Amino acid sequence: MNKEIAINTIISGEPGIDTNLISDGYHTFGELYEHRIHLWIILCKIYEYEWAATNKNPQSSCPVWKSQKHSDGSHWDGWFILGLTDNNGRQITYHLPESKWGECAFAVELEKCPEFDGHTSADVLQRIKELF
Repeated sequence: MNKEIAINTIISGEPGIDTNLISDGYHTFGELYEHRIHLWIILCKIYEYEWAATNKNPQSSCPVWKSQKHSDGSHWDGWFILGLTDNNGRQITYHLPESKWGECAFAVELEKCPEFDGHTSADVLQRIKELF
């Protein structure tokens, strides 16, 4: 068993361990997730603003959306999805805590998310680099 798997097994199997408090010596996981959440919201706001400023077609829908439900109607209690574009091969999505829903009022609310295009974490990083 490699060290990564061993550490994750120990952490996930130990009752009473709050993984949000685990630190790399500089930041806790909880801090890093909070940073990611806020950076994602800000990036989506900027993208929506840029789209609105340059899009001349009023029939075109905003590429920034949020939904409580996945495309199949399922959902994760306490979470929603904030996504950029519904284009297959260009989607970028993150689950965010419900407490952030109001901060995403700029996003179009959808009954269900667009069909998931199978993007991975590596895909998301590449797609973010290609946004602008």
